[in-house]
Amino acid sequence: MIIEEVIEFLRKIPPFQFFDEASLKNITSGISMDFYPKGATIQYQGGPASEYLHIIKKGEVKVFIKNETDEVFVDYRGEGDLIGYLLIFGGDNARATVTAIDDTICYLIKREVIQNLLYTNPSVTEFFHKSFLTKYLDRTFKEIQNKNLFYGGGDKILFTMSVGEIGSKDVIKASENITIQEAAEIMSNYSISALILVDAQDMPSGIITDRDLRDKVVSKGRDCKSPVKDIMSIPRVRADVKEYCFEAILKMVTHNVHHLLIMKDGKLKGILTNHDLMMIQGTSPLSIVKDIESQNVIATLVPVSKKINDMVGLLLSQGAKASSITRIISEINDRLIRKILMIAEERFGEPPVPYCWIVLGSEGRKEQIFKTEQDNALIYHDPTDPEMEEAAKKYFRDFTLFVRDGLAKCGFPLSSADFMATNPMWRQPLHVWRKYFTNWISVPTSEAVLNSVTFFDFRAVHGETRLLEWLKDHAISMLKDNKVFLGYIATIAIKSVPPIGFLKNFVVEKGGEYKDQLNLKIKGLAPLIDSIRLFALENGLRETSTVERINALKDNHPIVKEYADELLHSFEFIMLLSIQNQFEQLKEGQDINNFIHSNKLSNLEKRIAKETFQLIAKIQDLIIEQYKIMRNE
Repeated sequence: MIIEEVIEFLRKIPPFQFFDEASLKNITSGISMDFYPKGATIQYQGGPASEYLHIIKKGEVKVFIKNETDEVFVDYRGEGDLIGYLLIFGGDNARATVTAIDDTICYLIKREVIQNLLYTNPSVTEFFHKSFLTKYLDRTFKEIQNKNLFYGGGDKILFTMSVGEIGSKDVIKASENITIQEAAEIMSNYSISALILVDAQDMPSGIITDRDLRDKVVSKGRDCKSPVKDIMSIPRVRADVKEYCFEAILKMVTHNVHHLLIMKDGKLKGILTNHDLMMIQGTSPLSIVKDIESQNVIATLVPVSKKINDMVGLLLSQGAKASSITRIISEINDRLIRKILMIAEERFGEPPVPYCWIVLGSEGRKEQIFKTEQDNALIYHDPTDPEMEEAAKKYFRDFTLFVRDGLAKCGFPLSSADFMATNPMWRQPLHVWRKYFTNWISVPTSEAVLNSVTFFDFRAVHGETRLLEWLKDHAISMLKDNKVFLGYIATIAIKSVPPIGFLKNFVVEKGGEYKDQLNLKIKGLAPLIDSIRLFALENGLRETSTVERINALKDNHPIVKEYADELLHSFEFIMLLSIQNQFEQLKEGQDINNFIHSNKLSNLEKRIAKETFQLIAKIQDLIIEQYKIMRNE
């Protein structure tokens, strides 16, 4: 090593920047250097304290701690950052694990050398020690617990408590061979709302509930001496004892059930009810779903739909990850849309041909939180004759107008770009949709590429879902090895430059209404979403959500394989930052937007934001290299 270069490097880094020339020469006289390849662990949580202070010369590391169940992210550190600073002041064991996420080179200085210098410079010690503690400890752990940037606070019940901890463990069971009357007597004697029925091997084969007795027996005048098998349901929806409560909620909402069997190693260990979940959190997404399902007119759906925004606040307070919030809210929104479609079907009668209602954009990716513009379309079966074709056109014209207005009343504004099924262009039979995709992919004009990007995030919500699957089959076959079209998609992925400057400073809006603010959507989320969509199209994936796409690509796409964890963390971070920002705007009665002042970010959030934007820029550089394209400056 050239000592002068090392001294020059240290002069820019606290606390070394506060030392005089003689002290710096003393430090560098015994300094060494070590290389850590990507994936190497530099420090183990609970392991013996290193005898060296590490200073990152080049590369990047991830710092994290582990509790009993989770890995909790603490910090990313790069050039000029320190590893093991607090151990200088005492401690026999490392407090966190540090892993190299890039090939990393560190300068190593013996602990006692730094200790001696700091002890002889008390003012430097006090200044830097307080600064470091504020930045990396007090702020970090406060935010991990209160704001839960990634993994959920330690005391957030829905996202840390397993179903095995709250479900009823003393399960009342009965043979599947008893009568309905005998089953009702058991339920009455034990004051239970559901009875598990088991086969000869004592394995659960069925379940009956209070509702079954009411709807299938009493209202039908069924003989109570009949076998209980005649009315039981097969409990296919189950939860493992280790699953978190929020996963159980998602299963209940998705499958519209109010009881889940809790299983361990294939054996029944308990039962979880909607009531159990409502008791631990005060309210439940299931209660909103129940309200939606019980309505039969648009007017009564409106007050129910207003509760969905409140659910976002509840989930934030519970310490949920962004992807957990979007999954639950998307499922509830799907239920609301589906109910409006069912009301429309009741009003207009059976359609002339089967149809599929699809949602696009953030709805299609299951990433919509607060109700944004309607983005939807309709695919219907190819009519067999001109008369049927005319009937379908008239039916779906009136049908989609009714649905559009119903969605608007429930808080979904109209699409400013007219990406709605009321637009005749986006309300077509399957053969026309196939022609659309053929033309878009074969002749990729700027309009065609923009349309295809919107529709490649499509997802079926209601109706004959096979129509969408057939259309996806067609689009995927058209895309295979189509480098020209994918090149246009790649150009979109690199269009928005992340808001980070050459000196790692934020690049904010220069003027207008949002001057000096960061655009989280256009500059942060959009390039990340666009890049992952490109990779998904390259691999012919059917998934639409960004998280699902990353997980599906991480084993077989070269770029995603290398950066999967960082991409997931980055997406979670920007999404949660956006959700929190918009929720605050909503509470303050402001119009919801995607802009945030950087001074509203804590030091930790600023640091993670910068690392996130740098990662996105790196992914864009790899796309530029792969497709040999250039940005339009």
